[in-house]
Amino acid sequence: MPEEAAKPKKKERAPPPPPPAGVSTGCVLVRYAIGSLLAAAEGDEQSFMECAPFQATYMKDKPRLTGRVGLTGTKAVAKNTSLLDNKATALQQITPDDFWEALQAVLTRLASTSTLSISYCKVTKQSLFEKYGQDFAALGLLDESQVGKKSKVKPDQPLTLAVLKDADSTIFMSVVPGVPYASPSASLENIQLDQKDCDAKGGKKGLLFSSKWEVTVKAEGAGEEAALLESMPDAIPSISISPEGQGLLKQVSEAIEAKEAAEKEEAAEKEEEEKQQKEMHVDPFSVEGTIDYDKLVEQFGSNLLDEALLKRFEALTVGKGRVPAMHRFLRRGIFFSHRDMHSVISSLEKNEAPMYLYTGRGPSSSAMHLGHLVPFLFTQWLQKAFDCPLVIQMTDDEKFIFKGEFDENEGDNLEYFAGLTMENARDIIACGFDYEKTFLFSDLDYVGRMYPNICRIWKSVTTNTINGIFGFEGSSNMGKIAFPAIQAAPSFASSFPTVLDVPSEERRKTKQICLIPCAIDQDPYFRMTRDIAHKLVDKKVHPLGGKPALIHSKFFPPLQGAEGKMSSSNTNSAIFLTDTPEEISHKIKAFCFSGGKETKAEQQKHGADLEVDVAYQWLRFFLEDDEELEKIGKDYSTGSGEFWSTGIVKDRLIVVLQKLVAEHQERRSKITDEEVRKWMSERCIRPPSS
Repeated sequence: MPEEAAKPKKKERAPPPPPPAGVSTGCVLVRYAIGSLLAAAEGDEQSFMECAPFQATYMKDKPRLTGRVGLTGTKAVAKNTSLLDNKATALQQITPDDFWEALQAVLTRLASTSTLSISYCKVTKQSLFEKYGQDFAALGLLDESQVGKKSKVKPDQPLTLAVLKDADSTIFMSVVPGVPYASPSASLENIQLDQKDCDAKGGKKGLLFSSKWEVTVKAEGAGEEAALLESMPDAIPSISISPEGQGLLKQVSEAIEAKEAAEKEEAAEKEEEEKQQKEMHVDPFSVEGTIDYDKLVEQFGSNLLDEALLKRFEALTVGKGRVPAMHRFLRRGIFFSHRDMHSVISSLEKNEAPMYLYTGRGPSSSAMHLGHLVPFLFTQWLQKAFDCPLVIQMTDDEKFIFKGEFDENEGDNLEYFAGLTMENARDIIACGFDYEKTFLFSDLDYVGRMYPNICRIWKSVTTNTINGIFGFEGSSNMGKIAFPAIQAAPSFASSFPTVLDVPSEERRKTKQICLIPCAIDQDPYFRMTRDIAHKLVDKKVHPLGGKPALIHSKFFPPLQGAEGKMSSSNTNSAIFLTDTPEEISHKIKAFCFSGGKETKAEQQKHGADLEVDVAYQWLRFFLEDDEELEKIGKDYSTGSGEFWSTGIVKDRLIVVLQKLVAEHQERRSKITDEEVRKWMSERCIRPPSS
């Protein structure tokens, strides 16, 4: 076989000529400018940027250099910087346009100043470690592959470094060996950045948005070659962010704040939309959604308690010396709405008719909770403030009608609710009412005395009206439809011929005014009552036309959040009057919804939302001291002062509730069955002179 022809050897390409000294130094200065722009080195932290050696391509057609400054950054590295609390996020907002504009401004400033100096040196890796320690790679724009902990460069192998000194910074930089470098002044004059010829990979969303990014610059220029020193100059590496960098990050910071504000506004709009979707529903049997009390007053047709009315209220109570101050529920707008209170006040000012109070309780559990306590605490104050009689209705019949059960073997559980009346009566008596002026009664026991008026109410109200007000349907038992008349009957003094001293012949002519303190969800019962009142009382004689007056309270919020009202059916939503100090503490700490922020920094910056914070809202109900409450609200809402945090506010609430419940339990423990029966005995509680 013929010998195979030898393959011609490939012609070896000549290495490219080295770049001009001014051009290579120009790229060094660009790297320095970028470092000062973003503060590449931060003390002993990991360098923000890892800089690959400068790669040069000499273009033959003209003395122009394409210099690839391989600056790569990662999100993990960015987190180590400390120029802004949220710098990593800030840097992600920097667009290529922003970056190049700021970079050009740095270079322009450097070109016009004589404070910058550059020197070049050739030193071994070992000498660097001896002088600056093993973490030398974190001290500047250094090549990690050369001086990093995982570097394969031998300790005695020489490295070429540039040392740049400015007014506020000294930085060490790895540079390519064997390339000529010039003095800075010779290069700065000729550095040109053309954005169209520059490349910034990282996406349009932000220069640092991707996990890695790089910058390519083009520069041209000339200059004399600088001498290469054989030892390190005396210098301590440090770098400060340049004015341009500060301006850039300020611009970005403002953009972030604007974005956060827009997001916050969007979130608020979304929350409002969700609230509207979760429509408020209030009736005597259920309370749902976020309560808008102004809207509720408008829907029910009641009136807000205004300052002028409260001043007249104060004159008749505090002004008479019966109580030292207006009740905190009035001072803080917890009792906020009314029907005919103007007429009540006017009548009492003229002393033209006596008044009695009427409130009640539907015994659904053996232990009452704090929400149940609210109307009784206020009613006790009203009794003392106006020195008037009080009737308290225990609607054990209602609870059986709505929640009673029947078993084929055991029968019904009506007696169970009768027993709850006795238990709840102890809690009510423990609120501090005046026995001589208080009649507490069970519907199951007393309904016969009210029966004539109940019949009159039944006759006056149609089934359609009842169903329309309360939402009853054909499947509702007849007791539900009949019961509203039973709750309405105590609104008329003639339902208590002995207790309020109303002889039968004076039934229609009585002037006694009935004032009903209650939560606003009970208002539908008495709207119905007021509509037919003239059929039971002569409206020409009675100061209010025979109608009862009402004063309404807001709902006491459950532990889990300021929506709806507290319920006995969920033991973790309530503090019961039988709870121990430990149970109170646990429930508040574990279940009490907070309006505070998630972190200390956020809380101190933004403060708590008092409107949704249950601990603060409960303090509004039970902390007597207005000045302390104001301080707590101010501190907590601003994240400053003594009560700046959720935990501190909860601790204060725990102390208040433990004291309140302990004192109540002590009073209750002294009330026997015999004492309860005494309070429930029919007797006259109307003073002879009234």
